[in-house]
Amino acid sequence: MMIDQYLDATLMGLVEGLTEFLPVSSTGHLIMLDELLGFQGPPGKVFEVVIQLGAILAICVVYFQRLWQVATGLKDDPGARRFVMAVLIAFLPAMVLGAGLHGVIKTLLFNPTVVSIALIVGGIAILLVERLVPVARYHRIENFSAPLALKIGFCQCLALVPGVSRSGASILGALLMGVDRKAAAEFSFFLAVPTMAGATAYDLYKNWSVMSLDSGLLILVGFVTAFIAAALVVKTLVDFVGRYGFTPFGWYRIAIGTGMLAFLYL
Repeated sequence: MMIDQYLDATLMGLVEGLTEFLPVSSTGHLIMLDELLGFQGPPGKVFEVVIQLGAILAICVVYFQRLWQVATGLKDDPGARRFVMAVLIAFLPAMVLGAGLHGVIKTLLFNPTVVSIALIVGGIAILLVERLVPVARYHRIENFSAPLALKIGFCQCLALVPGVSRSGASILGALLMGVDRKAAAEFSFFLAVPTMAGATAYDLYKNWSVMSLDSGLLILVGFVTAFIAAALVVKTLVDFVGRYGFTPFGWYRIAIGTGMLAFLYL
């Protein structure tokens, strides 16, 4: 395998880690990078999905103390049980729809044109939502109700379209339902754990027969790079959002989506 492929895998892992928890669509960025770099990864876009697990692992490390408190408090702490309940309930819609539409999504939607349009539309949505956000009523995940978690889970399903952004869809949905910015961002982080773990397991299962040692090494390079980059981004994002909101990401999405369309067609 040529060294250029490893360099490309490193770059894609870096971009994945930096964008996974931002409302800008990490999958969309990887699909656009595929086009720009001419990257030849494992078949079935499995590379783009599996390296996201590296970013998810970063959440488990950065928030280890919080997750450990929840795990050890399940027996006696109602708040810990509500935390787990909210994450699992919000995960269910994406699990069902993702499994049912997996083939259609990979075949029809994993292309840079769809991503570019979704980035622009999502950017406009962010700018609008920031103007419509109601007064926050929920400040801690431990206080989320089951119906609230389910609604956020359905919002996350919009991200089955590459370019929409899993974190963006869940965060914006939560904001419109009265969740404050910090809690919305953190819930999106924790919701990513079962969502992306499930997507990774399903993709590996579907593509296991075409995997090779070279494919595994490429994925490992992207995985490790994504883990390191995501670990550096997560805490910074919460502070940034608390200070500036999500508007800068809306303008960024519009700019990069427009730029990619110009590259593709002009």
